[in-house]
Amino acid sequence: MDTDYLTEKHLVRRAFDKAAKSYDGSAVLQREVGERMLSRLDYVNISPEMILDAGSGTGAGKRSLGEIYPEARIVELDLSLAMLLQARPAWLKRLFNKPLQICGDIENLPIQSSSMDMIWSNLALQWCNDLGSALSGISRILKPNGLFMFSTFGPDTLKELREAFQDSRAHVNRFVDMHDIGDALLHSGFSMPVMDMEYITLTYEDVRGVMKDLKAIGAHNALQGRPRGLFGKTAWHRVLEHYESRRKEGRLPATFEVVYGHAWKPEPSSFPEGSHIIRFSGK
Repeated sequence: MDTDYLTEKHLVRRAFDKAAKSYDGSAVLQREVGERMLSRLDYVNISPEMILDAGSGTGAGKRSLGEIYPEARIVELDLSLAMLLQARPAWLKRLFNKPLQICGDIENLPIQSSSMDMIWSNLALQWCNDLGSALSGISRILKPNGLFMFSTFGPDTLKELREAFQDSRAHVNRFVDMHDIGDALLHSGFSMPVMDMEYITLTYEDVRGVMKDLKAIGAHNALQGRPRGLFGKTAWHRVLEHYESRRKEGRLPATFEVVYGHAWKPEPSSFPEGSHIIRFSGK
């Protein structure tokens, strides 16, 4: 494993804490992807009583899911306490009531096994260092026949920014390929995974606009192998020049490869692990 591309979770938490108040004003992509995920529920037959929004941010997922499943209890989980506090409605803050919120990590879910009918995760899995372990934990807390629906980023995300640096250092996260995610779902015990992918390109006036948006949604470079110290003016000027070469119709692109998926937790097998079925047919 290339440890340079592992995220330092305390830095991720700190970045999202700082971005909590500015997040909703800049999370255009997150809202759009969330809407596209919601449209996929039209093709899913499920009536969940308990839903976990894993990586809930400022609560957009809970609000939307609550409209579709008004009888469900929806638990919000996020690494950032500030994000969870931002998600609380003003009337809850005034009354000091506590909504169903957990400050925790998707890679170490502090939730009872087989307690959720559905787990929803919009653009959060990319922060996991061990995706296989995270998926196993998600499978653990799902009930049999429970649904896991998610979106995450694929390898071409922010390719313009990555290529503008023109070196092999960890300036931008690496993201897992869609087919590898599908394999990991099967390995973690899920059945019938359905995967698809699309490119969404945002455009900006300049590179600073790209960086400003990333900062406003908490997407800082929290990689272990990130360059340390100040980035020199000469080096930054080269980055700007390389990125400028991609300008089209007066705008600079920022590409996001968005991966969508859903899978089901099957009923437990009635046969011991390692057993085989031998069928006999008579004449």
